[in-house]
This record gives sequence, structure tokens and C-alpha cells, in this order.
Amino acid sequence: MPRSEEAKQRLRDEQRAHILEAARRVFARKGPAATMDDIATEASVSHGLAYRYFTSKDIILHTIAEQAFQANPLTVVQELDKTKTPGERLRVLLTGLIESRRHPEYHQLLDRMRNSEATPEELRELVHKRAHALRGVIRQGIIEGQASGEIVAGDPDQLLRAIYACLDGLTHWAEYYPEEYIEHFPAAEIFWRMLKPENPVKE
Repeated sequence: MPRSEEAKQRLRDEQRAHILEAARRVFARKGPAATMDDIATEASVSHGLAYRYFTSKDIILHTIAEQAFQANPLTVVQELDKTKTPGERLRVLLTGLIESRRHPEYHQLLDRMRNSEATPEELRELVHKRAHALRGVIRQGIIEGQASGEIVAGDPDQLLRAIYACLDGLTHWAEYYPEEYIEHFPAAEIFWRMLKPENPVKE
């Protein structure tokens, strides 16, 4: 019995997602210099089939980057009820950023995109802009949280750098010690305790 158009479309969607997943793993390992042959091999499909779904490596890179941006916890914070306190909003954002490291391939890929000359210039610029915007939101959250008494006092830029040192450390830890990574993944509460003042306001 011939497949319906709906069934054919479902198979096409599944194959496309499979190729993207393989590409994400390859780019996380090799960076933007990875080739379509690398992707096809990782996905166990022919070179021609990979090109049928994506006409170039750059299109795959853009698609994966957009998926990473859509999963950005910044979107969640922007949709939070404005009645939430600055500390509550920052806590949601940081928890999302930490938990997203449980699947570190996106972050490894974005890191390589920022630093590789093989990344198309417009995509590298987009990644830089998104990262800069996120840092700005976290910094502002720290400042507002300090004003409300929910965040420890101190230089906001030093606190921001300490947060990113931890986040980047998780990304690199996943690369160097993948067997231990999930087993000993730190709870978001550990990070939050680093930012809480000794006598925080009651939540």
C-alpha cells in the first residue's frame, strides 16, 4: 500500500532532523570546518541525500544556530510575569543557562562558531550579538538584584565574569570528561548560593 503524503512528509521531517542531529555532533567536535562528507558519514546517509535536504553546510550551520537561540533561556525571562522580583527573574535565567549545559553540544558549537575563521562572517556576527545581549541581561539582573537586596554586593562585572567562568567551565568539562559529566553535573542551586547575600530578603 503506497504511503500517504502525510506519511511521506513525516519521514522527510524525521530524516531532516536526523541529519541535523548528526551535524550538531560533528560541528561540536570539529567546528565549522567540518564538511558535508563528515555530516553524511555521521548520519550514515549518502552525500547526495544530505544535499537533498540541505544545499550547503552554511545552511546547516545557520539552522543549528537558530535552534540554539530558540532554546535560549533569555526568551523565558522576557516572557516572565513583570511582578517577579529582579532576583527571581535572574534565578530563572541562570537556572535555564545551567540546565541547558546538560546537553553541551550546542554550547560547544556556538563557542567554535565564535572563534573559527571557517564560520561565515554574518553568522559569527550574529552569534556575537546574541551572546552580548545575553550578557547584558544578566549584568542588568545582577544590578537590579543588588538594589533589591537579593544579590550579593560587589562589582557587577566581576560577578558576571565569575558566572561565565562557571558556565564555560561546564562546556569544557563536557568535552574533556564526557563520562563524568552528567553523573556529577552540579545543581543550579549551587550557583545560586554563590550570588545570595548573607542576609537575603525573604523570597
